[in-house]
Amino acid sequence: MRHGREILRVEGLSKSFFGVRVLHGIDLVLREGETLGLVGENGSGKSTTMNILGGIHPPEAGSLMLDGKPYRPAGPRDALRAGLAFIHQELNLFENLSIEENIFVSDFPRRFAKLPLIDRRRIGERTRELLAMVDLPHPPSTPVSRLSQGERQLVEIAKALSSDARIILFDEPTTSLTRRETEKLFEIMARLEGQGIALIYISHILGDVLRVCDQIAVLRDGHLVGSGPRAEMTVERLISMMVGRRIDSLFPPRTTAAGSEPALEVEGVSQPGVVHEVSFTLHRGEVLGVAGLMGAGRSELARILFGLDPHERGTVRVGGVTLEELSPEVCMRHGMAFLTEDRRGEGLLMEASIADNAALPSLRDYATGRTGWIDAGRLRTDVTEVAERVRINATDYASMLVKNLSGGNQQKVVIAKWLLRRPEVFILDEPTRGIDVGAKYEVYKIVDQLVADGAAVLFISSEMEELIGMCDRIMVMNRGEITKIHHRDAFDSEHILETAMRTDLVGQAVP
Repeated sequence: MRHGREILRVEGLSKSFFGVRVLHGIDLVLREGETLGLVGENGSGKSTTMNILGGIHPPEAGSLMLDGKPYRPAGPRDALRAGLAFIHQELNLFENLSIEENIFVSDFPRRFAKLPLIDRRRIGERTRELLAMVDLPHPPSTPVSRLSQGERQLVEIAKALSSDARIILFDEPTTSLTRRETEKLFEIMARLEGQGIALIYISHILGDVLRVCDQIAVLRDGHLVGSGPRAEMTVERLISMMVGRRIDSLFPPRTTAAGSEPALEVEGVSQPGVVHEVSFTLHRGEVLGVAGLMGAGRSELARILFGLDPHERGTVRVGGVTLEELSPEVCMRHGMAFLTEDRRGEGLLMEASIADNAALPSLRDYATGRTGWIDAGRLRTDVTEVAERVRINATDYASMLVKNLSGGNQQKVVIAKWLLRRPEVFILDEPTRGIDVGAKYEVYKIVDQLVADGAAVLFISSEMEELIGMCDRIMVMNRGEITKIHHRDAFDSEHILETAMRTDLVGQAVP
């Protein structure tokens, strides 16, 4: 579509925190009905730029113009009143409230202007109108706790529309969405564009940025290093600008070949409605990928293998030893590690330090004597060693809280806590979700080092390029079953995707 008049102009935007310059003269232009993509590694200045636009931080220098007039919000309410709405990666919804209560929580319509009586009928009618605009067919009284992550995202958009937002800022909106929910979000975004609403889209998924954005701006170390229309951009060019150097390969070369000794053997693992007769062997020194559409049973299988969820029948052997009982404690004792796809909710204590998080699964190993006192000196030395091994970007592991780290560094903390136990089998569920391209490369190098040291890795990912780039074999799941195992010398993304989608392959023996 042809975009409208200029709605937002940013010139020379600069910002410092505690004497450290984090933004260096950023220039951006946004037009009505246009989507501007903002990309860069963690720490590049994206969030600071958005927080200034959203009224969270005041600018140090530079000018902001909205509709050709000076714009300097004193706070988030000012930004919202001016027509800017911010949809954060971590959605700001109250799960115990209904959809309509969440939408109007900051400004309930009243039946009488001077009386504290909420006009429930008006709220319901307006909420139904807003939900129709985002194609969410739920009654306004539906509790948010009953909604999927994608539906909650639509509630946030409806909330933004309720304030007559003319600019909506999306910060990593697809991180926790299924592919179907992501497609739905993109449809709504296109519809908003058609209504003349301008969008700013922040994402580490460069393919999505190239798909939905009209203009793309790249930040690196607080500088605007490149911008232009989508037609002038490629994934390779964006990566080169983001990291400041050419990356000929997104994946490090494998330093060793997969071995033949079984590390993890799974036979006939089944749980009604979840997985059915799953059997495979993971070898030492091997990266075995697990592909499949959302709902195929990949994460469910991982949780069963680590003893987090029950299974009705089947056998699991680690290092040739049959695990008579599957529980996290038993699996850890036999040399297994599990990196959950939800690092913030399940993998980390966000209010604790790097050192405390890294040490948590191994405390019993550092207890001495009958008293069980922790050998703090030895623990501190070993934590420092694994933290440095995975290159966590922090100077003080004992005082830095993980909630203050970037997504990539948080993921490294999760890996470090397992490395401290020296496991032989790693189950990695979406290990690079929500982290930037530079951090992904570092995670890939860690995985390569793990298998070079003789460990075995079960690598679950929704990114086909990642599976092809990292794995020795790719096991495809479809409706809780393994339908095909592809070998590296015959990897073909279309064929792998076909076996993930074809329902006629379910129930057949894996060749």
